[in-house]
Amino acid sequence: MTPREEETADPGAGLDERITGALVGAAVGDALGGPVEGYSPEQIAERHGGRVHGIVGPWHGDAWPTARPLAPYHKGDGHVTDDTLMTHALVRVYARVRDHLDAYAVADHLVPDLMTNPRWIPELEREALPLHRVFLAEKWLVTRLHYGHVDPREAGVGNIVNCGAAMYMAPVGLVNAGDPRAAYAEALDVAGAHQSSYGREAAGVLAAGVAAACSPGASAESVVSACLSVAKDGTRAAIEDVRAAARRCPDIESALGALRAAVAPYDTVGPDYRSPSLGARRPSRLHAIEELPVALGLLLVARGDYRRAVLGAVNYGRDCDSIATMAGALAGALGSPVPEDWAKAVAEASRLDLWEPARTLTAVAREVFTEDVRRRRAHERAFALLGGAGCSD
Repeated sequence: MTPREEETADPGAGLDERITGALVGAAVGDALGGPVEGYSPEQIAERHGGRVHGIVGPWHGDAWPTARPLAPYHKGDGHVTDDTLMTHALVRVYARVRDHLDAYAVADHLVPDLMTNPRWIPELEREALPLHRVFLAEKWLVTRLHYGHVDPREAGVGNIVNCGAAMYMAPVGLVNAGDPRAAYAEALDVAGAHQSSYGREAAGVLAAGVAAACSPGASAESVVSACLSVAKDGTRAAIEDVRAAARRCPDIESALGALRAAVAPYDTVGPDYRSPSLGARRPSRLHAIEELPVALGLLLVARGDYRRAVLGAVNYGRDCDSIATMAGALAGALGSPVPEDWAKAVAEASRLDLWEPARTLTAVAREVFTEDVRRRRAHERAFALLGGAGCSD
């Protein structure tokens, strides 16, 4: 594959279609990846008699209610996981604030939502507080912000460094559609309440990638270039090496091992996903989360095609629900259509309206853009009156 090859995304997709594609695409990717999370491509192929091509059931079949280490979560059969629950929670914060967000918005709105508003939790098959479903890295938000009263901008320090913030940061990119640098800056602020080091960096870069994907004429290559234009330290190096590996892969099958080999030097978890190394998920300027570079690499190999990128993420294994969430958001934002049968099946199984958050966020994005223009014009007038614009020597 070369950068000149034709991309499969729809260059004519409008804002509504791109936001819908990104959010529905992220949720569907999440649901497809959930039941095989934590396993290797070889284990997944052995369990399913070959590669996964769509929605599958729980890894342990009917024994899922008691099977470890996943019990009591019903992963599979089209159920979304905490990646989607957190994404939708962030959309609700945007719906309330109706402007750009920062770490204080997480403290003031996201944390209370997790703690006090019961919602349908697909993997628990009942209503519960979202706090009861999210993992410890997300419970950290409540511990630090609600009980610890930590400055929201610094609350992420001390948490394990993983993809916990990046996995739900697509809405930030969508509100900043077409402006990767603004998306990056906003996501870094928001994610500061949750993550530090390369986990926080990945959140910013993912948001930048989604914003870039919304630009008319965007391609997988332009998305990765936009990510590299903002990425720092190990995150940038990991994306560069994964991009180089992706360009050598003729298809998704060949990419599964190649992308893993490219990202391995930056991944702190190690070869056994369920038994992380001693240095796993600790702050570092040399390392990166695995999920974001791999999602970008699969987007490149798939040339922006939603189905191929997401199925590649699912069959990659390891933290594949989050990889598929990110790949799905990026491909959807590019305008590549989410398979309608998958979306309907996931919505029905999860008992969630996957399209309502997209409608909400589209309205918010338009309002925020209008306000951004007003603020920009005010700045221009003030700067001109200061003699900073249009003046001669």
